[in-house]
Amino acid sequence: MACEGTTPVTLLLTYSFRLSSPLRFRNPIHQNLCVSMLREGFHRSFEEFHSLLQTWKASRLAAGADSTLWQQRSLEEQPHKLETLKEHLTRAESAERAGSVTDSKATDQYVEVYENYLALAKFFSEPDDRWLQHRFFKLSLLSARKVKMDSGRKEAEANAHIGQLYLEQGDLELAQEHHEMFHHLVVGRSWQDETGCTLHYRACEGLWRVYTLQAQRQLQNKDYRAAILILTKAYDTAKEVGDRRMEGEAAYRVALAYQSLGDQRNAKQFLDAFVEISTALEDSESLGKAYKAIAKSLESEGKLNETIQYLQKYADVSQENNHAQALQDACMCLGSIQSSR
Repeated sequence: MACEGTTPVTLLLTYSFRLSSPLRFRNPIHQNLCVSMLREGFHRSFEEFHSLLQTWKASRLAAGADSTLWQQRSLEEQPHKLETLKEHLTRAESAERAGSVTDSKATDQYVEVYENYLALAKFFSEPDDRWLQHRFFKLSLLSARKVKMDSGRKEAEANAHIGQLYLEQGDLELAQEHHEMFHHLVVGRSWQDETGCTLHYRACEGLWRVYTLQAQRQLQNKDYRAAILILTKAYDTAKEVGDRRMEGEAAYRVALAYQSLGDQRNAKQFLDAFVEISTALEDSESLGKAYKAIAKSLESEGKLNETIQYLQKYADVSQENNHAQALQDACMCLGSIQSSR
């Protein structure tokens, strides 16, 4: 935001005075762009632009001279980024102004506001610019919520974008919040993305990833019951969208969590589902994993003959499909069981 106690007129006079000197052609581009926005009446765009520059400076100072941030090129030293900022900020402000003229046009104009903020979020995709990407994904979500004529599609897309960003940052709680809202908005809709994939599938796929990562954290903390609850959500999500590969992987993970808890009955139930799915998909590697896991449950119950049968199945499927490392593992497991009898 602009400095406290200042007005757009004051700022315009200040920047104009700087540009009126004989050295005006040497003035930094960010000053030229600020004056241009103020002269054209884009006060909100100027405030956002100015605020971003000040935010970067404050973050750099807070990080200190020994930080990687200190070594990065400042936003002020990258003219293309500054010009892109100005272009889309002013377009968004123009669209929002037009939308405020009459209520009947407002929702249509907010689509353009959303698209300009989204364009900025996608533009700032470099690792050093993630803070800018985050800012504009948030602004795109705020504007998408004001679009009322598309049944919530823009809001769904905006939640998907920011949910994915949180997922990449490892903030699983916020990633879950936005992916669940994405899912809520697209259930029952036939909307598709630019690749032809339904948004419902994308929402379920994103939730499956979030739940799987959350469960991994619980497993690391040996909180197996919590992990099972979350992994069951992942399993149900995969079933909802009909993705057999995701469903099989989720079933396998639930089974392993039940094994860690010592609940072999439920573990075998999910492993049986994993066997059925792997067989249908002709996925020999997953089938081998399933046979090995079933053998582990049977061994823990003292059923050594059945354990050997499943380890032999593991060996057979590995040999038939030239999985040399898995075959070696199966033979070692068989040898260990035979020697313990």
